[in-house]
Amino acid sequence: MAHATSSTSDVFLYFLAIFLPPLSVFFKRGFHSSFWISILLTIIGWIPGIIYSWYIISKYERPILPTHEPI
Repeated sequence: MAHATSSTSDVFLYFLAIFLPPLSVFFKRGFHSSFWISILLTIIGWIPGIIYSWYIISKYERPILPTHEPI
């Protein structure tokens, strides 16, 4: 089955990833382990941070939203 094309928000995230890779991952995944990996890779080198951010943006369809369970 074919993948859906990137949404407008994804295009914005791709551009944001060029300047602030961890922020684009945060908008896509939240405070997930992907965010911390993106920070680490950006500290090591700007290009690895961008590549990883683009990978995360293209891999996940929509942001992870917290689920609220009844008490």
